[in-house]
Amino acid sequence: MGKVSELHKKWSKDPEYKSAYHKLRPEFEIARLLIEARTQAGLTQAQLAERIQTTQSAVARFESGRIHPSTNTLKKIAQATGTRLKISFEAIK
Repeated sequence: MGKVSELHKKWSKDPEYKSAYHKLRPEFEIARLLIEARTQAGLTQAQLAERIQTTQSAVARFESGRIHPSTNTLKKIAQATGTRLKISFEAIK
């Protein structure tokens, strides 16, 4: 288990942390999916940035979850990584 995973597991015992994490879960999920699409396409952040006509630092901010990419940017990323963008709404469990 990585250091981040260990910290997350430890901090998840704190109700405030757990609540904040769950509120931000969609942002973390988008960031995870962006990283996954890029790495599966065999691209570096710089290569993806060039394909979508932005900077490597912008890609890094998308992947960190600090910046929320627009739908248009997500479409560009999908095209650049050879994937299909799919957005859906799911019932709350």
